[in-house]
Amino acid sequence: MKINITAKPSSTINNKTGGWRTYIPRTDFKKCIGCGTCSRVCPENAIKMVSGKNGLKPKTDYDFCKGCGVCAEECPVKAIKMELDKK
Repeated sequence: MKINITAKPSSTINNKTGGWRTYIPRTDFKKCIGCGTCSRVCPENAIKMVSGKNGLKPKTDYDFCKGCGVCAEECPVKAIKMELDKK
């Protein structure tokens, strides 16, 4: 019997994983400079840069965010803080 235990590339979008996270990223849009670093480093591709009246800003899809904190750690202006996820 053959069991496929690896995921296909870009298949995480098919599997909502946000339900088991402990922490959630919150962006301070007053501090955010719209550089897109958070979007580029997100391992789950849960952050997309969207155009708004104040330029590009990150939008996090919490259905897919695992709360790993990489975005907060890598933000050059520390505009993202990890908070306890209240479910």
